[in-house]
Amino acid sequence: MLKRLLFLLAGLLAVSACGAADDKAAAVTKTDWKEGEHYFVLEKPQPPAAGKSEIVEVFSYACPHCAHFQPYMDQLKTSVPKSVQVSYMPVVFNPSWEPLARAFYAAQALGVLDKTHQPLFDALHRDHKPLRTLEDLAGFYAGYGVTPESFLSTAKSFVVEGNLAQGRERAMAFEIQSTPTLIVNGKYRLDAASAGGQAEAIALAQWLVNKK
Repeated sequence: MLKRLLFLLAGLLAVSACGAADDKAAAVTKTDWKEGEHYFVLEKPQPPAAGKSEIVEVFSYACPHCAHFQPYMDQLKTSVPKSVQVSYMPVVFNPSWEPLARAFYAAQALGVLDKTHQPLFDALHRDHKPLRTLEDLAGFYAGYGVTPESFLSTAKSFVVEGNLAQGRERAMAFEIQSTPTLIVNGKYRLDAASAGGQAEAIALAQWLVNKK
């Protein structure tokens, strides 16, 4: 219970700190990366499957800084070797973020995540569409070939409930304090503020993925 309360407190801070992702003027070179300053080792690592390398972005569609960071994630996906899995994990820091997390998992289950990920950011932060409820979001996904009935039943399904529960546990294990945050190989945590900027965060993640 204490662990969950601490996570919720971190979430309240992250709603305002989700902004700690702005670029700084000075770039950081690879030789400058320092543990405890630019990146952090998790107290309880959550290693991926044996032989796998993984970079996870912990994010929310509600976070404008995650929207600003998405082009850098696209860059990361095209620049890492195919052996490195780049994935996303929505986090729920307050009740208003939950429908968006459900939408992510529903889109993933329905096979439309790749073609809706960036458009949902655009709808929320560029077009300022009021997509606050699952019913609102069902209308958005209808534009991508998903019937409202299918979206709603999937978003409320047992599978999505399990994904949300697993996401809560992983977010606590990952010591998430703000969004967006990158987790590398289930061991290293960093964000743009610690890395020195958004581009630097991508470079650091690429460096850490090969670090033992």
